[in-house]
Amino acid sequence: MPPHVSVENQLPQDLYEAMGRFISSHPQWDQYRLVQVAIAGFLFQQGCDERVVAQHYLKGLFHLQPDPCRMVIDR
Repeated sequence: MPPHVSVENQLPQDLYEAMGRFISSHPQWDQYRLVQVAIAGFLFQQGCDERVVAQHYLKGLFHLQPDPCRMVIDR
């Protein structure tokens, strides 16, 4: 697993509230995934050609939670 770095940032109140509303209505998202996808998406759209940036962007967008009804149990 790649190393993670903590980032502290101040957001405008309205942006923070919008992020909270989005996360509340989309339980598969959390603040970490949202910020990671936003940063990777920005870099990707601005022409960053590093493969790992595109991978983070796409992985974040298409991240699917496992379906508990389809989980296979090893016996």
